[in-house]
Amino acid sequence: MNMKHVPLLLAVAVLLPGTIQAQDYAVGADISFLAQAEKDGAVFKDNGVPKPGLQILKDHGYNWVRLRLFHTPAQLPNNLEYTIALAKDAKKLGFKFLLDYHYADDWADPGKQPIPKAWHGKSHEELVKAVFEYTRDTIAAFRESGALPDIVQVGNEVINGMLWPDGKLPENWDNFAQLIYAGINGVDAGRGNNLRPKIMIHIDRGADLKRTKEFFDKLNSYDIPYDIIGQSYYPWWHGSLNQLRQNLESMAREYQKDIIVVEAAYNWKPGNYLNKSAPFPESPAGQKEFLDELNRVVTETPNGRGKGVFWWEPAVRGPLTARGFFDDQYNALPVITGLRRVYAPLTVGPTLFSLRQHAMPSHALRAIARLDRRLAEIPLQLFPGNSIRPICEKYFRN
Repeated sequence: MNMKHVPLLLAVAVLLPGTIQAQDYAVGADISFLAQAEKDGAVFKDNGVPKPGLQILKDHGYNWVRLRLFHTPAQLPNNLEYTIALAKDAKKLGFKFLLDYHYADDWADPGKQPIPKAWHGKSHEELVKAVFEYTRDTIAAFRESGALPDIVQVGNEVINGMLWPDGKLPENWDNFAQLIYAGINGVDAGRGNNLRPKIMIHIDRGADLKRTKEFFDKLNSYDIPYDIIGQSYYPWWHGSLNQLRQNLESMAREYQKDIIVVEAAYNWKPGNYLNKSAPFPESPAGQKEFLDELNRVVTETPNGRGKGVFWWEPAVRGPLTARGFFDDQYNALPVITGLRRVYAPLTVGPTLFSLRQHAMPSHALRAIARLDRRLAEIPLQLFPGNSIRPICEKYFRN
């Protein structure tokens, strides 16, 4: 068949390896600092036009927000009242909402998992009860406010456990598992008659296959009923994108769970690579390139298990400003467009394209080889406004 100029009726886009359903993909950001930044006078701008930060994210195709919750914070704003208000604002704009329980008054991470001051002195059994009741009551508060989370993260970066020393790992796995169960049961008890939010277990070993496997093999031996694996990935701490890819492939194969890179960031000005080689330039263009490549790695996870990426804190200020989405004058940086396009196999109406063989790459030619079935295996991209285009659009000519 002479394919130099073949009219192709694109009636169906068949799923190719690594492609995913756009509607299932979390184009996300942790915006826990956003309302505080705006309260303190930050005026965010998109192409020079002042807009609320949430609206800017919405305009660039973001569909999920992540909000952390501290028990009784002394300085940071992330208490229940603040978090409910921000969740309601996000829901009004159509965002889905991931709630991140730290079970602490301040930051909980691999290096520290402090017990809330209100729970000091409690026995293990009392801590289990406290986790259940606190989770139940706070989930109920979100529900009653019309902002029930769509995903609940039970603990933050819990590779080394939670609520130290009671639930510290590796020495107290039994205690840790009971605390996780208590949180999940609290979500169930607080949701009322609504569907249970999906449960995420979050660790910080995005590019560490060995530690990831050790953790989830052990966790799964306790039959914990969770839905999603969450991973943090900061390249200066966690390794290369190729190592991340290998770990995602392993998780998808081993655990049959959806996977989200629920924290990621890169600098738009020099910061983390002052004395060593950087995988991408620490510049506005390099920051966007990092997110483009990270998104590509996640979308290529086998069996469509890669379900999204969340940027950690677009509105962050202070020493970590370089990791945000806005420059020192609060202007949106190019990175904000980095998750705009999502690879998506979609059924579309008849669309006529002409293919010029000399311009087609070999993989695209193979993809359209089954013309006798009137099907084209061409992955499409979803753009704002739900418009779609072939990924290899530049190879199509009328």
